[in-house]
Amino acid sequence: MTDGILGKAATMEIPIHGNGEAGQLPEDDGLEQDLQQVMVSGPNLNETSIVSGGYGGSGDGLIPTGKSFSCAGRGVGGGPQRCLMYLRETGVRELGPLGSGRHPSHSATPAGPGDEVARGIAGEKFDIVKKWGINTYKCTKQLLSERFGRGSRTVDLELELQIELLRETKRKYESVLQLGRALTAHLYSLLQTQHALGDAFADLSQKSPELQEEFGYNAETQKLLCKNGETLLGAVNFFVSSINTLVTKTMEDTLMTVKQYEAARLEYDAYRTDLEELSLGPRDAGTRGRLESAQATFQAHRDKYEKLRGDVAIKLKFLEENKIKVMHKQLLLFHNAVSAYFAGNQKQLEQTLQQFNIKLRPPGAEKPSWLEEQ
Repeated sequence: MTDGILGKAATMEIPIHGNGEAGQLPEDDGLEQDLQQVMVSGPNLNETSIVSGGYGGSGDGLIPTGKSFSCAGRGVGGGPQRCLMYLRETGVRELGPLGSGRHPSHSATPAGPGDEVARGIAGEKFDIVKKWGINTYKCTKQLLSERFGRGSRTVDLELELQIELLRETKRKYESVLQLGRALTAHLYSLLQTQHALGDAFADLSQKSPELQEEFGYNAETQKLLCKNGETLLGAVNFFVSSINTLVTKTMEDTLMTVKQYEAARLEYDAYRTDLEELSLGPRDAGTRGRLESAQATFQAHRDKYEKLRGDVAIKLKFLEENKIKVMHKQLLLFHNAVSAYFAGNQKQLEQTLQQFNIKLRPPGAEKPSWLEEQ
């Protein structure tokens, strides 16, 4: 199509006045429309050629753009008009600039596979952004309507109560975790103080013969307290680590599913409201198509909402069972270890650690790998 347009433009006669200036071209509505269509389609004009033999002409008379052409060189006289008539008669298809016998050529090259792929990727990205914008607008509108009491929302009372209970439980367990970490820090400081005090008593027992026995008793007592304290510290660390896993991993994973469920609920209500508004509007050919599209989109969001609601219910059930099992073991450990420590029962304290398979690391030892902790 582009070659035909350019061929038409090239075969038009350009009247030349005596002063060498080109006259006005006759108006051609068909050419103007074709040029507008070419501009809209956006042809690639990287290569150059002008067709002067009409659309579909033969390739005879093609002059490479790298060479100059001159009518005088071919024995044609009579001025520019005679030269143009000669060119049309001989069917020359490429010309250079007027001054050198050459015109810059303009041939449209077809779009390659790479251009088509780029257009496809750009179109996909545009569709994604468009869908995201529409979805965000609808959800924001629904959220504001709910906040200001002008919109309705879907509520599962039993599930909402369980979710709120989970959030409250997580806040309380986080408080217990914070207090457990504080207890660990205080026990560690106490052990450091008792160890230093035991060393001081042992040193004084060697340098004070008259108080050697008394200093010796106190040094042994502090060493025994340090040993029991290290055992208690190991039990408390195990307790804190288990609570941390329960709060930051198990509960958090369930709450992430809850957030997805709440987002799906908002989308479901937003598209439900949109469908209800379209259903109440006038029924014509355009509205019927939009209504069918809205119905399909609403059904997709409804399925997503139902699936996530089921996932949340299952995770809440498993979380409750896991929480009871873990906390039963950890609370028993904490009680037995603290009771044995303050009772001074070293044997019972050691038995408590053996019962729960807790191994103490010697001072200065590196932390075991996660495989060793399994």
